[in-house]
Parts: sequence; C-alpha cells; structure tokens
Amino acid sequence: MRNRITFILLSGNGSRIRQFSSSKLALAAGAVLSIAVLTGIGWLVQDYLSLKNTAAQVAVLNDKVTSRDAEIVHQKRQIECFANEINQLKMNLVALDSFEKKIRVIANLEKAAEEDNLFGVGGATPEDLDTGLLLRRDQSDLIRSMHDQIEQLEGASFNQEQDFSSLLGQLKEKKNLLACTPSIRPAKGWISSGFGYRISPFTGRRELHAAFDIANREGSPIIAPANGVVTYAKKKGLYGNLLIIDHGYGLVTRYGHLKSFEVKRGAKVKRGDVVAKMGNTGRSTGPHVHYEVRLNGVPVSPEKYILN
Repeated sequence: MRNRITFILLSGNGSRIRQFSSSKLALAAGAVLSIAVLTGIGWLVQDYLSLKNTAAQVAVLNDKVTSRDAEIVHQKRQIECFANEINQLKMNLVALDSFEKKIRVIANLEKAAEEDNLFGVGGATPEDLDTGLLLRRDQSDLIRSMHDQIEQLEGASFNQEQDFSSLLGQLKEKKNLLACTPSIRPAKGWISSGFGYRISPFTGRRELHAAFDIANREGSPIIAPANGVVTYAKKKGLYGNLLIIDHGYGLVTRYGHLKSFEVKRGAKVKRGDVVAKMGNTGRSTGPHVHYEVRLNGVPVSPEKYILN
C-alpha cells in the first residue's frame, strides 16, 4: 500500500463518499504525459503564430515585389518612350538639314565643305535606337546608347542652329542683292539700238554702243529697275539730261537724253519708282532713253538684267 495513493472525494450535497486509489508510478506517468501534451500544444500554438506572422510578411513582400515589378515595367516604358522621342528628334534634325540644303540649292548658296555634315566632319547619322532588342537584353545598354545619342544630337542641334543663322544672313544679303540688281525695263517702247558695235549715225564710224536705246513718245515715264540711290541728276554733254543711280554691289545704271527729272541727287529709290521722263536732249535722233548698266565701272549688256 505504500506504493499507492488513495483519493477521497466528498460531495457537498450529502451523497456518498467516493474514493479511488492509484499507484505512484501511474500518477507520475500521467503527470509526465500531461506535461508532454501541454508542451506539444504550446509548440504547436507557437508554430502556428510564427507561420501566421511569416505569411503576413510574405504577403507584404509579394505586394512590394508586385509594386516593384509594375514600377520597373513603367520605367521601361518611359525609357522606350524617351528612346522613340530621341529617334523622332533625330529624324526632325535630318529633315531640317535636308530642307536647308534645298533652300541653298534654290537660292544658289553654297555651303562650306567642313559645314556640310550635320553630325560633324566625317560623322554619320546615328542608327535608330532598337528599343525592343535592347530592353530584352539589358536596359542599361539602351540608357548608355541614349546618353551617347543625346550628346550627338546636342552637337547636331548646335550645328543646325549655326547653319540656319548663316543661311538667314546669306538670304538677307541675297535679298538685298536681288532688290538692288536691275531686272526690269526702265521704260516701255521698242529697242531702237542694242548693245554692241554699230555704225554711228553721227560720225558714220564703227563704235561701241554701250547701252540700249528704248524709243517712245516724249514724256513717257522712266522707272528705276532696282533699288538704289540717285548720284547724278543734271545735264552732261552728249548725254543731255543724265540721271545716274548707284544700286550698290558695283552696279550702276545711267539714263540719258531725258526731258525732265522726277527725283533729285541723293534720293533713295525703289524698283518701279518713276525717276524721269523720256526726252530728246543732248546728241539724239529722236525721243528715247539711253540706258546703260555698268558693273564695277565696266559697261555690260542691259539685256542680261532685263527679266520682263
């Protein structure tokens, strides 16, 4: 009996007393089993809570990964968009360069050989960025290529700006030259004597007639064939009443045998302005205007400067 333990259970309602006994070994085994069960349950609860916490962390990480993937996709699309814009900008610069060359051809303005290449001396137009291929490989390759081409485009843009500035200046100069170049008949009528050698009606000798004689009724208007400044407007020997207009660029026109002047010395005239009236003064055989064109002091045929 020493190895057994008796338990007596008393009821509060007056019912009979219950007792039972158990060996010390069985009680010890039960206690160990209970502790083991409780310990196991504790580990299970701890594992469950740990797994639950890990699952929450995994969910957060998944959200971050998903967000990062979406951001990467967005960045790749932006890089691709920027690359396409670089390609378009390059096309626009090439188109502007082509347009400038067409204008130079039309205006007969040559470009210096060292300025003929948009991307520098010996430089070729960069190849278009292949966004699809480079993005599949490594976007750093595309970014590197974009950086290189941006530097090239900056240089090309500067060159194009300089070229257009030069072209504008040349066109303005060309415009001024064209405005000051005699290009229309100074009077209506018929050419009674052309430029070249002829038998003089006064001396009967062969001599150079360095002008056009345009005949019409006395008093017919005479107009300036180009912009210029009146440098002479008075009587001069065999010319009779003589008008001289300096058009610049070495070009000078003379009008002889005039009846009257409509402008004075120093006046600025434009193409089409009436400057005098046709007459028969000086050594003349009838009403006409003696029209000379001189380039750097040398008489040239007015026919070269009459476009109408």
